[in-house]
Amino acid sequence: MKRIALALFSLVVAVAFLAVPNSYSAESTLAKVKKRGVLVAGVKFDFPPMGFIDKKTGKPDGFDVDLVKEIAKKLGVKTKFVQALSKTRIPLIVNGNVDLIAATMTHKRSRDKVIDFSMHYLITGQRFITRKDTGIKHISQLAGKRVAAVQGGNAGPNLLKVQPKATVVPFQEHTENLLALKQKKVDAMVTDDILLQWMAKNNPDLVVPGKLYTIEPYGMGLRENDSDWRDFVNEVLLELWETKRYHAIWRKWFGRDPDFTLPWYPK
Repeated sequence: MKRIALALFSLVVAVAFLAVPNSYSAESTLAKVKKRGVLVAGVKFDFPPMGFIDKKTGKPDGFDVDLVKEIAKKLGVKTKFVQALSKTRIPLIVNGNVDLIAATMTHKRSRDKVIDFSMHYLITGQRFITRKDTGIKHISQLAGKRVAAVQGGNAGPNLLKVQPKATVVPFQEHTENLLALKQKKVDAMVTDDILLQWMAKNNPDLVVPGKLYTIEPYGMGLRENDSDWRDFVNEVLLELWETKRYHAIWRKWFGRDPDFTLPWYPK
């Protein structure tokens, strides 16, 4: 009886072990991408200059897009870009629809619970943009005002932390936010400063007053517990920075050198 019981126990343990996902036995995304010959990346289609659709070519372009192309180049594979909305970024990774997300995603501890992140590759912050005719110059004046923010992003919740009397109006995309602002359906819009400066530059009727009220470190979203892939992505980002290729890409889109440094990382 003891031998039978021991055998049954061993069988149960073995089956349980096989049923539990094992990151060590799972094939790395790095190996999958090499085998497939294509790197599938989720990027923004509505967030210039980070990720947007070029009107002339009809293809995705921008700073994030260029970084993804550098990663693919290092692997010797092609690229395929998928639209990533703020609310779909994490599901795209979790469901295996993309190999990585390069879509203006702030690295937050709450997001670490379901996906992994690359090292921080860009540092920005959040502000608000408004029409010049509103006369709004400080975040205190957003009390009782309607403020547009994208669903699934952290700009809306962050605004309410510093101005709880504002009314956040959610939209799917930043282009919808901008249109609502210009059509006077909302009084202001909140998101990362990189996009707001681009909008103000291309819309003379808009202004970005006040100061940054958050710090937003961007990371590329990756599958949980896939260290081979995460290490490879980090190595490419570091190489781009150290060779100044990163700086060249930044100047291409922003017309200046980056005003930040990448976080320290082991040599």
